[in-house]
Amino acid sequence: MNTRTTKIIYWTGIVLTSLWFGASGFFELTTNPLVWAITQQLGYPAHFIYILGVFKLAGVITLLIPNKLLRLKEWVFAGVFFDITFAFFSKLAVLNFAATIDAIIAFIMVSVTYAMFRKLYTATYSPTTAN
Repeated sequence: MNTRTTKIIYWTGIVLTSLWFGASGFFELTTNPLVWAITQQLGYPAHFIYILGVFKLAGVITLLIPNKLLRLKEWVFAGVFFDITFAFFSKLAVLNFAATIDAIIAFIMVSVTYAMFRKLYTATYSPTTAN
């Protein structure tokens, strides 16, 4: 796969992830009845929903900044994976398997996006020296 294709897949994934998690964060902060009802049904308290919304919107902003904040983007990807994982298992435990389809789709989408991120921005490690 050439660099141009990798970039197209990466930016498509970033845009879709940003739309998905940006909308989710916005709905959490504006106390959208549907989002809040499901999240509270899963057992999460109100203060957690607000915090989740703030972090999702901050993560979206970070993801959309091109070629900057690469270490922070790693943290955003980790946070997104935690969010998806908790959503999947919470829905599986409280609701049913059919309710987890959105988490499965999100996991696949973000996994492909992260793989393209790693292809574009390879991690370089320098040896540390003890002082």
